[in-house]
Amino acid sequence: MAMKTAPLSGLRAWLIQRLTAVYLLVALPLFIASFAFYPPGSYDAWRARASGAFFVTAACVFIVALLVHAWVGLRDVILDYVKPLPLRIGVLALLAFGLVGMGGWAIKVLYVAGA
Repeated sequence: MAMKTAPLSGLRAWLIQRLTAVYLLVALPLFIASFAFYPPGSYDAWRARASGAFFVTAACVFIVALLVHAWVGLRDVILDYVKPLPLRIGVLALLAFGLVGMGGWAIKVLYVAGA
């Protein structure tokens, strides 16, 4: 029988951490360069750019990648340093709720509040 492992342990966690890091490393300078070299001149120009399918997709993937990257990294730190199981579960739950809340807030700020 094969041993069952945690879904984000070992090589899988390392790979997810590296892939999200690469996306963040590529996307952030592109976002910054886009606004530095082609700044929107008005609120309507910002809305037009932010409502484009490419920007919406890239920004949503960026938010998800950032949250997954943070989850994997902080989860590993918590698993390494928080030893009592009930406390570990509580801290991981708080982390999960916090990251989901931040993701919801980011989507609201970018796409819901301006609609």
